[in-house]
Amino acid sequence: MTQSVIIQVGQCGNQVGCRFWDLALREHAHVNKRGIYDEALSSFFRNVDPRRSGGAPGSRITALKARAVLIDMEEGVLSQVLCGPLQQLFSSTQLISNSYGSGNNWAVGHHTYGSVYREQIVDQIRQAAEHCDCLQCFFLIHSMGGGTGSGLGTCVLRLLEDEFPDVCRIVTAVYPSAEDDVITSPYNSVLAMRELTEHAHCVLPVENQSLMDIVSKIQLMTHSSKPGSVVKKDCTIISGKGGVSKSEKPFDAMNNIVANLLLSITRLRPTLSFVPWNQEGWKTGVCSVPPVGHAHSLLALANNTCVRASFTELRERFTRLYRKKAHLHHYVCVEGMEVSGFSEALHSLSDLIEQYDTLTSPSEALTHNAPRLSIAT
Repeated sequence: MTQSVIIQVGQCGNQVGCRFWDLALREHAHVNKRGIYDEALSSFFRNVDPRRSGGAPGSRITALKARAVLIDMEEGVLSQVLCGPLQQLFSSTQLISNSYGSGNNWAVGHHTYGSVYREQIVDQIRQAAEHCDCLQCFFLIHSMGGGTGSGLGTCVLRLLEDEFPDVCRIVTAVYPSAEDDVITSPYNSVLAMRELTEHAHCVLPVENQSLMDIVSKIQLMTHSSKPGSVVKKDCTIISGKGGVSKSEKPFDAMNNIVANLLLSITRLRPTLSFVPWNQEGWKTGVCSVPPVGHAHSLLALANNTCVRASFTELRERFTRLYRKKAHLHHYVCVEGMEVSGFSEALHSLSDLIEQYDTLTSPSEALTHNAPRLSIAT
């Protein structure tokens, strides 16, 4: 059985990660009534019961540890993890933190903290990998707008490429909305995008605005009287109880959307016949057990040109700041950061947008008014 290691970086990455672990446990508990350590659990958890090695097959679980490394340069979320309902899933050595944060500055996260914590991060990731019988991939979760998530998160991505070049690197990156309250988020996002483009095998971009739109639509559906459109109020899609704390947090519903996405892309296998030159065009994964609280679910991942509009909008926000050289001094004063890094990152983003342009015919060209992802009722 293959295993994966989850690496959570920054406040957003750790909050999404905690929702992931909570939902994963609830899903397994719903199916595995007796609490037996099986292959499904071993994908993301390891059994640390010392009696396991000498016990009979099917021994009961007494202690599970998540295959994870949690990193944040602020102590807030990680402190809640150690005191919350999920505390037994993690040992203190799996958590790497600081007290000062990155000041919403990509350069501080990437260069300063990346240099200081490099050895500690590599050591923890290596230990997590050594506990795997067959390591399949790393799932890296972080935001693009903050300093730690974007800066240190992409630094970790480089470390993974250096230390484990043959292991797949899948990144879930949460992009800020246009109304984001971090004024430097366009800088952080574009600087981070260059790293993702060069060092990730697969990137799953998630927009904050789209998450808000989806949650709002789901909440309307919970009160809808239209047959077939009602969503249970305690469903795992929007319920945020559990995880970091016993009460629901403001962003738990949004984080649950991302956590469900991650859970849905893990049992994938090709089952359809295609022409030889497009064998990997589609993948379908069929699971006979639906998510907890649901009769069925469907996840569609599409590698298409719809994301071009979001990248173009991000480039415009970046350019508005960069023309004025606004806040640049906060970045260039960091050792290892050069002004040229901004122009190089902008050039990388423009190249990416142009690649999408070549795949979009004139009649299908997207505009800034293109609708975001919505849920059918």
